Amino acid sequence: MLHCTNGEREGLPLATITFVRLVLFVDQIEEQHMPLRLYWNPHVVPLPGAVGAPLAFHRRLPGYAETPLRELPGLAADLGVGRLWIKDESRRLGLPSFKILGASWATYRALERRLGGLPPWNSLAELRAHLSPLRPLALAAATDGNHGRAVARMAALLGLEARIFVPTGTAAARIEAIQGEGAQVTVVDGTYDEAVALAAREAGPRCMVISDTSWEGYEEVPREVIAGYGTIFAEADAQLAALGEPRPDLIAVQIGVGALAAAVVQHYRGLGEHPQPLRIIGVEPLGAACALASMEAGRIVEVPGPHTSIMAGLNCGQPSPLAWPAVSRGVDLFMAVEDDAARRAMRALAAEGVTAGETGAAGVAGLLELL
Repeated sequence: MLHCTNGEREGLPLATITFVRLVLFVDQIEEQHMPLRLYWNPHVVPLPGAVGAPLAFHRRLPGYAETPLRELPGLAADLGVGRLWIKDESRRLGLPSFKILGASWATYRALERRLGGLPPWNSLAELRAHLSPLRPLALAAATDGNHGRAVARMAALLGLEARIFVPTGTAAARIEAIQGEGAQVTVVDGTYDEAVALAAREAGPRCMVISDTSWEGYEEVPREVIAGYGTIFAEADAQLAALGEPRPDLIAVQIGVGALAAAVVQHYRGLGEHPQPLRIIGVEPLGAACALASMEAGRIVEVPGPHTSIMAGLNCGQPSPLAWPAVSRGVDLFMAVEDDAARRAMRALAAEGVTAGETGAAGVAGLLELL
């Protein structure tokens, strides 16, 4: 995910793209312009911020540490911007993605509700012991990789089972990584959205669904997944402040179902919290640009599959209804880029010593194409 700042503090139009500061978040980290689609949003408004205390919770998990904020002067110079940092999410709580932040917080809150509250705890062993009345219990989720692995990791840490559903075409290495967490993996003969539908059917007395997308009647868990991602931005704010830097003026974030983009909006568009002007760019693959298509239609629409982008984490046919109000009212510019733009972004990051996956490099891909 990408954050940048506008060089003119008086509200310079985004089309001029003159930046002096830029912050990028990556979940894993061709020399020509590629086809792209753009949609400028005329209805951006301040919105309520996220609620809850995920950072305090995450600090209590084994292996917690702030992910590093790295400056990339070479890429900043190539882009014609003043400064560029990345918030490197390639290692978070022992996994190669920020997704564990949302999955862990949402799982914890769902367990707390199911028990009607949790006694105080100081260690994961104590928390695990408090869950005894619920066992046997499984966690279920649909995924194209990182969210499902994060849910499976939480299940293993808490002594629960995990049932993970993946769409056709999911890379064998991703499936093996999820299985390596002790989960049962089911490959669905269909798209990510069809995997979501099958995972939803698992809900019952002995199985909780931990989804990062929502549907009618299922909103609490996805809302807490979004809130869990807020730890990224709370850390980044503190790290930038320690460097004497203000918050970003421009943010570019990859959009799948919209959970991460909604977290960006909630953190940076909070009502009355940030008087400094700010722009947000959302980036999707051309073949799965469900947010951009929904903005064009004026309502949530589905982009039919198959979705085959190398930006695998963004192969989603429909935005999350829960994330959509924040995304549709908080993102200034929606962009859809080709896979070669992601490859170009990965090479640009690698030249700076940053190893990024295709999905994690999507924000940089959008910025490279826009500039």
